[in-house]
Amino acid sequence: MVRLGLLLLILPLFVLMGVYFWELNDVRECQLGGGHWDYLANVCRDAPQPFVPWVERMPLLVNGGLLLSVLGLVLCMVGLYQKRR
Repeated sequence: MVRLGLLLLILPLFVLMGVYFWELNDVRECQLGGGHWDYLANVCRDAPQPFVPWVERMPLLVNGGLLLSVLGLVLCMVGLYQKRR
């Protein structure tokens, strides 16, 4: 149970960071080229675009990943609390 808990605790955070930095790479590439990133359409545009937070664009990914991490923490705590057989 501890191994599953650790997997659920750590893996969603790495997935969230990976997706976030993948998008950040596209945003920085657009900005270095002199454009403005359209967060809703995920394309580079010439005109300035409003910023839309990541949690508003991908709420299921963010909230689901954090929920899985909390579940992993609970499983780790239960697994460490139980006596070994």
